Amino acid sequence: MIKYKRILLKLSGESLMGNSGYGIDSERLNEYAEQIKELQEAGAQVGIVIGGGNIFRGLSGVTSGFDRVKGDQMGMLATVINSLALQSALTNINVKSVVYTAVRMEPVGELYSRDKVVENLQSGTVAILSGGTGNPFFTTDTASALRAVEIGAEIILKGTRVDGVYTADPEKDPKATKYNHITFNEVIKRELNVMDQTAFTMCRENNVPIYVFDMNTTGNLLKVVQGKDIGTLVSR
Repeated sequence: MIKYKRILLKLSGESLMGNSGYGIDSERLNEYAEQIKELQEAGAQVGIVIGGGNIFRGLSGVTSGFDRVKGDQMGMLATVINSLALQSALTNINVKSVVYTAVRMEPVGELYSRDKVVENLQSGTVAILSGGTGNPFFTTDTASALRAVEIGAEIILKGTRVDGVYTADPEKDPKATKYNHITFNEVIKRELNVMDQTAFTMCRENNVPIYVFDMNTTGNLLKVVQGKDIGTLVSR
């Protein structure tokens, strides 16, 4: 039994690095693919947005002398590279998926269409939504919030390397304590870093809950969709 029928999974590009300092770690990539396959087999409809920080980040490009618009466009291309890698890993384990791009990029991927994505999800095909929003100055957090609202996802699952939202950064503060559930307003009041403000506001205004969990522990993704309490739920 699964609690959520249609989900939007948000993965950071950095998570694909594994123990490497750059690029894509094939072992980590294959682990993620196997977890996604478990969801599909359980009957969940899966949309995925992946960041590109393991390859290029627009804001870091600005500090290196790149124009912000060009830097963000380079970051969008990095998300496409990661999406193609995930599609390849899914294909290798017989999971059908389609890569959609926010700007026209055939034959690399299909141009994003909400109706086509929903049709694929209903048929059991995994939809990988790349290229951010297609516009500069917006993060992949914002892209995941936007796509979740558009496709009617019941929840955004934000896979990270920590097991939820804490009172402070648990990697820096050993006294930080974890929230099992916190409201959107409390996150804002306590200035906790869940998503960027644009994405967070969109989720709050459209009543799309966010579940933050540790994606790097094998089996956790399925547990979340089954409704097991292993992370932090952010909702109204």
